[in-house]
Amino acid sequence: MTYRIYYSPYYYADIGEGHVFPIRKFELVRDRLVAEGTLSEDEIVAPEPAAVEDLLLVHTEDYITRLREGRLTVKEVRKLGLPWSESLVRRSFHAISGTINAAKDCLSTGIASNLAGGTHHSYPDRGEGYCVLNDIAVAIRVLQRGGLAQRFLIVDLDVHQGDGTAFIFRDDEDVFTFSMHGAKNYPLFKQPSSLDIELADKTGDEEYLETLEHALSSAILHDPDVIFYLAGADPYEKDKLGRLALTIDGLRRRDEMVLSFARDRGVPIVTTMSGGYAADIDDTVEIHANTIRAVKKVYFGAANAAV
Repeated sequence: MTYRIYYSPYYYADIGEGHVFPIRKFELVRDRLVAEGTLSEDEIVAPEPAAVEDLLLVHTEDYITRLREGRLTVKEVRKLGLPWSESLVRRSFHAISGTINAAKDCLSTGIASNLAGGTHHSYPDRGEGYCVLNDIAVAIRVLQRGGLAQRFLIVDLDVHQGDGTAFIFRDDEDVFTFSMHGAKNYPLFKQPSSLDIELADKTGDEEYLETLEHALSSAILHDPDVIFYLAGADPYEKDKLGRLALTIDGLRRRDEMVLSFARDRGVPIVTTMSGGYAADIDDTVEIHANTIRAVKKVYFGAANAAV
């Protein structure tokens, strides 16, 4: 069984020192997993930038053109929350490609990952909440266009509701959007998903995991061909933007639950990283690394892969 995980040095962009978004986390997660032997170099694939024609399956031509040319308005940049730069555009195109390629890979291998992605606040005509382009939506549209898969389940466990993704697929009965998130967290105005579960502030491990287990049993009734998993690190108790109270161990158990659920039902799954803003970036890196360790444990029986 082959496992491919997508990562590029171009996942980094210059957004300024001190920004709340930990842009270095992608490189740090990759380095940690390689250094400890969880990943080998030949499992890591560097994606090429996504094709504009793929992005246009979801995003408007006006938005993509102005994004590439640096002509977003001041208001648009403010809603995005990231300063425009050529490196930001380059990063976005490469990260989108990572999810597209992982989606194609998982159809034959059962599991594939992107060490980025999960940019679920992006709408067809704009970026919001640190999300420039919606990688999950583009990947699904690419698979649909190619007739590679028909029915999809999005398991969005970022602490923030996946409003952009819910909006994009609001009229698509083949895509089941499931978001479990903080009730009082961003975005203020939420879009209706196929299934939304809103959690109270300070929700901890056991309540979270019990709720998730029941929700997955409902969501799988959609009978998906592919699952996209947004393994957000921001439900963590020490996350600056989270408001929930999960421990690092609880988040690892969450990952194992979702991955085991997909494996046991024979449904291919793509993992993406989504958000994470812990006061100590090392905690965010560890949580994201645990998702890949969980992949190794659940799919490859690596006894020491989730520590």
